[in-house]
Amino acid sequence: MRKEDCFYLGKIAKKFSFKGEVLIYLDTDEPELYENMESVFVEFNNNLVPFFIENSSLHKNDFLRVRFEDVNTEEEADRLLGSAIYLPLKMLPKLSGNKFYFHEVIGFEIEDQRLGVFGKIVAVNDSSAQTLFEVLNGDVEILIPVIDHFLVKIDRENKKVVMNLPEGLVEMYL
Repeated sequence: MRKEDCFYLGKIAKKFSFKGEVLIYLDTDEPELYENMESVFVEFNNNLVPFFIENSSLHKNDFLRVRFEDVNTEEEADRLLGSAIYLPLKMLPKLSGNKFYFHEVIGFEIEDQRLGVFGKIVAVNDSSAQTLFEVLNGDVEILIPVIDHFLVKIDRENKKVVMNLPEGLVEMYL
């Protein structure tokens, strides 16, 4: 499985028992969706390795207590600590309306209600306090804050994000 075909679910945060159980921090608003998984992909040296789950249960809201097949000791669990967990993209719940996954809008045109289409979304930057659409307009990169108040419509059919942006925001880049 290639990383490009998967989404990041969380990471193995700590050991839970001396029998090899671990706690996976789930980076999601709906951890209950992932309580009964059969397997996950664990990242080792930039490769995704499938791990099968014997049993799992939610633990303190956003942790999943997991017992992997063939991980039976503390030492075996130690090797997993800090590893990222991935699942295939097809396992993402479908979203509708103005809810979207960041990877889903890459390549969409972005349109302002006043200015019209002004570029294409090439990336979503969520590493700062404010999530930003990175938009290309020719050779010019435009950063647009992803704020619910600005978002008018996610048009999946026409691959377009429609926004109502404050006057001057886009113009200052052009």
